[in-house]
Amino acid sequence: MSTKHRSSFSINPFSSLALTAAIAGSLATSAIAQEQFSSAAHDFEVATVAEGLEVPWSMTWLPNGDMLVTERPGRLRVVRNGTLLAAPVEGVPEVHAVGQGGLFDVLPHPEFASNKLLYLSFSKPLPDESTTTVVRGTFENDRLSNVETVFQASTEGRNGHYGGRIAFDNDGYLYLTIGDRQAPPSGDLQAHPAQDLTNHNGTVVRLNDDGTVPSDNPFVGQRGALPEIFSYGHRNPQGIDIHPVTGDVWTDEHGPQGGDELNIVEAGNNYGWPVIGYGVNYGPGLPIHGSQSSEGMEQPRHFWVPSIATAGLMIYGGELFPNWQGDVFVGGLRGQQLARVDLTDDGKMAMMEETLLNGIGRIRDIHEGPDGAIYIATENRGVLRLTPSN
Repeated sequence: MSTKHRSSFSINPFSSLALTAAIAGSLATSAIAQEQFSSAAHDFEVATVAEGLEVPWSMTWLPNGDMLVTERPGRLRVVRNGTLLAAPVEGVPEVHAVGQGGLFDVLPHPEFASNKLLYLSFSKPLPDESTTTVVRGTFENDRLSNVETVFQASTEGRNGHYGGRIAFDNDGYLYLTIGDRQAPPSGDLQAHPAQDLTNHNGTVVRLNDDGTVPSDNPFVGQRGALPEIFSYGHRNPQGIDIHPVTGDVWTDEHGPQGGDELNIVEAGNNYGWPVIGYGVNYGPGLPIHGSQSSEGMEQPRHFWVPSIATAGLMIYGGELFPNWQGDVFVGGLRGQQLARVDLTDDGKMAMMEETLLNGIGRIRDIHEGPDGAIYIATENRGVLRLTPSN
């Protein structure tokens, strides 16, 4: 008989105690594939669907059922009929696989069935620097060709906080998250690159599918502001998804030592980093922010203290887990956990939170598959699938 585990549950959306252990300790991959778990709304089981991947960062599906998975060192892999193909996809651009850099997200065009366009985000090597970049190319016969640059960010910094998540909204606009490139939060915080509209550090950009700028972007025509910017004041957004009912653009982002955030990204808004926030500096925990709020800066819809190092974000809209429809799922790198955030009826605010899995491995990405199951990409255990228990 398999062992069941009970998920932890909290009704305080902003409590640092909201995330408690659901499963004691780490579980081996073979054991996870056979384990069953209990939660507040659904019992579920976890199975391994792809192993042998090196830091899988993102995944997506094509109309023919193939799963594509990015590996951060720079490889794009194909999982076909449940088997990881041995040969990586040809034609992927060179990436700057140093520090937190590498190959990030993969996403088919909304009309992929007819145009075969596939998008990749990555840290692009430059002569003395690297930067977050999006390309697209024609994907056929397990090969990427006719690759062209859609967008190259104007950023400078260290080999980290690249952001790199991409998503299409319901109107066909392409969103890209860009981190602050680890610019130190010191001195005049108002002068930090994430508060400076003349660069792309710490922003979410909004583009047409070919990389041109939509005419209704909030900073189009504004002197001293880059027109691609949709929102700013972000630290390192590592997850993005579009709400299936409201159409809102949701992101999650790493805080420092505490202060991970869950946000609805809206045109022209300033999300405050590093002027406001709920975290402290690494190490001794010295203060960063002048306050937790300031006029003209947005508050998160939810935050984590201590940090779970949020990565990956999915808003569930499938049929397999009806009681989870409209809920936000967030992965944790440091926390090695999967969190579910239940939203208010209008889909705007966090109402309560539950830890579904703990000690599962460093989660990089979360997606709803075409079968309605929930898929998570873990750095050390490959791709896992959550389905309801029979």
